Amino acid sequence: MNDNTDLTKRPVPEVIRQVAVPASVGFFFNTMFNVVDTLWTASISTEAVAALSLSLPVYFIISSLGNGIATGSTALIGAALGAGNRKQASLVAVQMLGFGLIVSLFLAWFGLTFSPAIFGWLGAEGSYLEICLSYMNPMFAFNIVTISLFLFNGILQAQGDTKQFRNVLILGACLNVILDPWFIFGGFGLPPMGTAGVAWATIIIHGLGALYLLYKARATGLLHTDRGRNLRPRLTLYAEIASQGFPAALNNMTIALGFFIIFRFVSRFGPEATAAYGIATRIDQIVLLPTIGLNIASLTITAQNYGAGHLDRIRATYRANLKYGAMLLLPLSVPILVFAKPLVSLFTSDPAVINIGAEYLRIDAFTLYGYVIIFISTSVLQGMKRPIFAIWMGLARQVIAPWALFSLFIHIMGYGTQSLWLSIAVIVWLAAGISFWYAHRVLGRAEERTATAP
Repeated sequence: MNDNTDLTKRPVPEVIRQVAVPASVGFFFNTMFNVVDTLWTASISTEAVAALSLSLPVYFIISSLGNGIATGSTALIGAALGAGNRKQASLVAVQMLGFGLIVSLFLAWFGLTFSPAIFGWLGAEGSYLEICLSYMNPMFAFNIVTISLFLFNGILQAQGDTKQFRNVLILGACLNVILDPWFIFGGFGLPPMGTAGVAWATIIIHGLGALYLLYKARATGLLHTDRGRNLRPRLTLYAEIASQGFPAALNNMTIALGFFIIFRFVSRFGPEATAAYGIATRIDQIVLLPTIGLNIASLTITAQNYGAGHLDRIRATYRANLKYGAMLLLPLSVPILVFAKPLVSLFTSDPAVINIGAEYLRIDAFTLYGYVIIFISTSVLQGMKRPIFAIWMGLARQVIAPWALFSLFIHIMGYGTQSLWLSIAVIVWLAAGISFWYAHRVLGRAEERTATAP
């Protein structure tokens, strides 16, 4: 590896900056992409933005599987590169693409078959259901472009290159400003598509981004097919990719399940509450943006140094990223608390939506750093090939605890939406404490084994 792709020798703060800064910039524009979707959809109707919000957990099914496979493969590719085995890294990269294609075909079948039932379970019916399906059906049918984005980026990310994905996200956000209103309202030969236009704009932009990342991934030499031999499916390697990738995907899936549960309970308070929560989560994403790169840096740097046996650098990376996360995020929580209503008002003029959204944000301001601790801790564990913890934590944090508390406060005690937001805050901080303890425990045991090894 050259100096830029080798993350096992240079000072830890330097390699964190190399990986984290471009990733954070890229995800800023990715969030702006989503914000533009929300703003233009809100111009259609409150029901349309509620439908887009309700589609978020369903879309997470696609992004979770794509990102999970890429994350698991990043750990495997990074470990192979850290150990100096470039041939194995190349084999994993090529096999990952074949595995991803199989997953994509399954997703298309699953989504087109079961989307109506999923949205119906979430409370959508009639025209509301039709709007949801007009967005998600194209996304499922052409999910290969979104999956490809994650897979090609996984190859680059394993080498510490997050700049190319940043470039794709910046260009995509700029194109979305043009394509969203054009596809929604029509013009220049295109008929108005409404909410479906948001989906088609996304598909086109993701397709262009995937082509660019494919070009960059090929330039690394890791997509070497070894005269076609690497293209032959290796079931044992598929299993290894799955053992690393599916836990990461399932961890992300628990986020989707969490959204399903939240929206199921929130929808009881009407489309206004659903729209408010959808808008508030967009604001959440913006505030958390500076720390997203730290999660990616934790995974990538840990994977290479775990392969190289440099556990001291893993611990240093973990501590540094938690510190940087606090420095970046805690000051940003203040404006969320103080300007909750004006922030929601940027997206809608509906008074009911504004009030419910502001209610959420005022509680959420005290919760945000808990997410940082959870995400950085699970990224370090993923880099050390310990992905299973994230699944159990995700199920407990996103599914079991919310269902129990929401049922208690809404069904039994008859409380309002505020009880949902307070429940989320308590659950997040409990999960943050457990994640922090477990990551230190795993790292400490690995250090003990290294110290006692002959």
